[in-house]
Parts: sequence; structure tokens; C-alpha cells
Amino acid sequence: MKIFRAAIFDMDGTLTDTLADLHACMNETLAHYNFPQLTFDQVKRFVGNGAKKFLTRSLPAEVIGDEKFFAEAFALYNDIYISNSLRHVKPYAGIMELLTALESKKIPLGICTNKQHAAAVAIAEKILSPIKFAYVSGDEPNQPRKPDPTRALTGAKILGVEPADVAYFGDTAVDIDTAHNAGFLAVGVTWGFRPRSELLDARADIIVDSPQEILQRIDFG
Repeated sequence: MKIFRAAIFDMDGTLTDTLADLHACMNETLAHYNFPQLTFDQVKRFVGNGAKKFLTRSLPAEVIGDEKFFAEAFALYNDIYISNSLRHVKPYAGIMELLTALESKKIPLGICTNKQHAAAVAIAEKILSPIKFAYVSGDEPNQPRKPDPTRALTGAKILGVEPADVAYFGDTAVDIDTAHNAGFLAVGVTWGFRPRSELLDARADIIVDSPQEILQRIDFG
């Protein structure tokens, strides 16, 4: 069996349940402009490609082409979310046990997400503590977003492993595409924001239904 020497994770829908904060912060932004509110199911569908794409999918179609307005609305949403990203977020059941087990095996851990970088770092440090991630990469200006593999491959270098030795975990087709593009093992998780069918369509190498299943099906060493 192939042995993997590092693990890199998506954040939203994979390590942490951030749905309540994403939902509340986007709806606060929309309410500021008297726009219709989003449901939880809409938020699940709209996230995954970064905050700007989330906002684009959330705004009424007639205002999306207004660049000045969009910049203003994005700044508002970004400020609201960065200030409130820790209100309701929590690790999914079994995640802390999984991460602790990987740490005990001395497996280097990383995070590669399209979430705003400042929010990703705050969640890693405050919500996923005491786990230590050697690498946390979120969305920043002038950096490519997933499924571009650039940031993921940078993570492999920082973790000191070859791409073929990395298992990458995510809940969306964006994550599976990122893993394939980087040459990682592409592991889809079903407890997040997207259905199993999306992971199957994206041709995930492995699909798991619980964090505990990861240690049963993937050999880390």
C-alpha cells in the first residue's frame, strides 16, 4: 500500500463547520443594501471559490456588473466576516481526534483554502488549537485561488515532501480538482457542504464519510 507522508486540508466544510458564520455575515451584507437574504442551502452551494465569488453568487444579477458597487460591497462583506469569523465556527466531529492521531505519527499538516487568509489563520490558531499546522494558506491578493495548484504545491515544499506523498482532503469539486492538478491523492469528504455526487463527478481518488475512516483507508507513515 502507498504510504503518505503529509496531509493538507481544505478548511470550510472539511476541517471546520463555518456555515453559520458565512450565512450570517453574507446576509448582514445583503441586508445593508436591502437585498434578498440567503438560505443555508444557498450558502452551501455558493462557497468554495473564494469570498469574491461567494459575493458574486449572492448579489442580485442586476448589480454584479457595477464594479464600483461590487468593490464597496466586497469591502463591507470582508470587514464583517473577518470581524465575526469565530462566532459559531467549530471543528467537525472527529476532526480533532484525526489531527491528533496524525500529529502523533509526526505527519506534517497544512491547510490550503480559498477562505480569506486572515480568517483561515485565526481559525487554525484559535479553533483548531492545540494542533500545529506547518503551513496555512488562504486567499490573498495576487495569489491564485484553487483549483490552481500553485499554493498547494508551495505547501508541499514547506512540509518537505513530494506531491505524490501528499493526501489532500476537501468537500468540493474545487478541492478534488486542486489535488489532481497538484499531483496529490484527492480525498473527498462527505460531511461538508457538497453532496457525494459532486465528489464522484470530480473523480475523487477516495471518498470518506467520517474523519475516522481516513486512518482506516490511508496509510500515513
